[in-house]
Amino acid sequence: MPPLSGFHHVKLPVGDVVRSRNWYQAVLGLVVDVEFVEDGVLMGVALRDPSGTVTLAARHDPQRAAVLAGFDPIAVGVPTRSDLEAWASRLDVLGQRHGGIVTGHQGWVLVGLHDPDGIEVRLYTIERHDERTTT
Repeated sequence: MPPLSGFHHVKLPVGDVVRSRNWYQAVLGLVVDVEFVEDGVLMGVALRDPSGTVTLAARHDPQRAAVLAGFDPIAVGVPTRSDLEAWASRLDVLGQRHGGIVTGHQGWVLVGLHDPDGIEVRLYTIERHDERTTT
């Protein structure tokens, strides 16, 4: 079998590219990598975290964005539960509503965080329950 090396990026449809770009920058700390301008109009943007681990593309497509509202197509990895708790605190400071931290199948998950189109973005620990030695 030929090798795979992870996801190159995840692309989400959005109703407003600028609004989504600003949200992902302010809330998740992503930075703009590439802007996609067609006929003088910003139609998409690629964002990444400062370490280059997470790459997300947002593409102007209001109809598809509306269909995905309430769905959770992505779960961004967070190293540990402590890091996840720090994310929950950050979101609280930013006034971003979320559903708190719950126990997932393998790790812990921050649920209920929605981007401007209502698409749920989950933060999921890479740390698994059986790897954790302290509370």
